[in-house]
Amino acid sequence: MSTATDTGIERIAAAFAGASGRAALMPYLMGGFPDVEASARIGEAYADGGADLVELGVPFSDPLADGPVIHAAATRALATGATLHHVLEVGARLAHRLPVVLMCYANPLFARGAERFVDELAVRRISGLIVPDLPLEEAPGVLEACGAAGIALVPLAAPTTPDDRLAAIGAQARGFLYVVSVTGTTGERTGGDAADLIARAKAASAAPVALGFGISTPEQARAAADAGADGVIVGSRLVRAAAEASDAGADPAAAVAAVVGDLAAGLAR
Repeated sequence: MSTATDTGIERIAAAFAGASGRAALMPYLMGGFPDVEASARIGEAYADGGADLVELGVPFSDPLADGPVIHAAATRALATGATLHHVLEVGARLAHRLPVVLMCYANPLFARGAERFVDELAVRRISGLIVPDLPLEEAPGVLEACGAAGIALVPLAAPTTPDDRLAAIGAQARGFLYVVSVTGTTGERTGGDAADLIARAKAASAAPVALGFGISTPEQARAAADAGADGVIVGSRLVRAAAEASDAGADPAAAVAAVVGDLAAGLAR
């Protein structure tokens, strides 16, 4: 927890510092899935299970970076009536437990205007913002609004990002730099060696480097940490666990708690 700090940027920094000796664990949560209340309880289970931060997704009808598991969860969340307001309220509920980093596509952001949108995060103590479809060239206005509110605007870098562009992205990173381990969308995968990518990212930015996309097991999380990642982001595996439990009439929060506990234990070893 990081309740003694004032800004989202500081709360994220405290979370990474608090994971001393291991990589910070950042599970992904689809806001509003299986429903709004259940998603809040899943986020609380993340905190109970050993998460250091949480990435909170806003369901969107055309999620270009999301694989089939997360896309399906977004579709179901929208079908149950989940809105941006609902997701922000989930974020406010979780923010007293651990830093919340909102993942939202650019359309809702620009529809409201960057300053208004960021103010809605700040008043709920949401610490950071990830906008996967916000290119570097269009980020300055959003970065300025986030900076004024103490919100970390977290950029993404991919394996295909050339060194000069990676340096520019890394210079703008606030909170952490989100490094995508593979090309393509989110999802569970096997194999892969991200050591070179992590080294490139760390050379390009003073911010912590968190690795995401394709990490689903404690072994993969530990391998990412051993390769130098300061943080590990796990999404599809947890959303799948919540979906399977919900479909079976079981408690999705209990299902994800077991998975998060295993991931946290893997990183602690």
